[in-house]
Amino acid sequence: MRRADRLFQLVQIIRGRRLTTAAFLAQRLEVSERTIYRDVADLQAQGVPLEGEAGVGYRLGAGFDLPPLLFTAEEAMALVASVRLAQPWLDPALARAAELALGRVMSVLPSSTRAAAQALPLFAPPVASASLNPTQQQGLQQWREATQARQRVSLQYRDAEAQASQRSVRPLGCFYWGGRWTLAAWCELRQDFRSFRLDRLVAVEVQALPQGRFADETGRTLADYLRSRAPAEVVAQWQQQA
Repeated sequence: MRRADRLFQLVQIIRGRRLTTAAFLAQRLEVSERTIYRDVADLQAQGVPLEGEAGVGYRLGAGFDLPPLLFTAEEAMALVASVRLAQPWLDPALARAAELALGRVMSVLPSSTRAAAQALPLFAPPVASASLNPTQQQGLQQWREATQARQRVSLQYRDAEAQASQRSVRPLGCFYWGGRWTLAAWCELRQDFRSFRLDRLVAVEVQALPQGRFADETGRTLADYLRSRAPAEVVAQWQQQA
């Protein structure tokens, strides 16, 4: 990669994240941390408002922007592949948004790049046994939207032994396991974290605002859930991707 391209990519990566460490940048750009420190210093000297310091992390100051970046043919094909593979496993709203976003990207690409991406021979047909049914899609959408809005959810659930239960939970996240979704939550009944399989949900009802809204509490957040369920190195990797 040319140095000019690397500097551009460095700013793009930092711009899309709250805080970015030199170690993460070095891994993404396949250079040493020493090179990252030097590149950041050069960008700062040129007036790019990169805030932070070595050992802590960097972020981009307000009021700075870069011109739109055209995708390479490989990047465009990766976007097409990602949308095609994801759509059978997304809820209806996100599936439509993904298709619209892809169309918007394709519309501004050079004709040759667009044609190569659209001709990618990779597909994910919505096979009934390998995708969400309409009920599951709707349940996933309700859960995702409730998670984003911090709204409690009332649900009816059947466990592996087909035992039914009624729960009031704080939805925290949606996890895809290559063929199955699980839904993470803080369970008010058990006063502990619980994971619910999407295909075992009988009914999902989002509690009305404002009574149903909840605030993050120490020990009951998504970060707490991840720490309680995953090895430290996995949690660190997830936090880097956030």
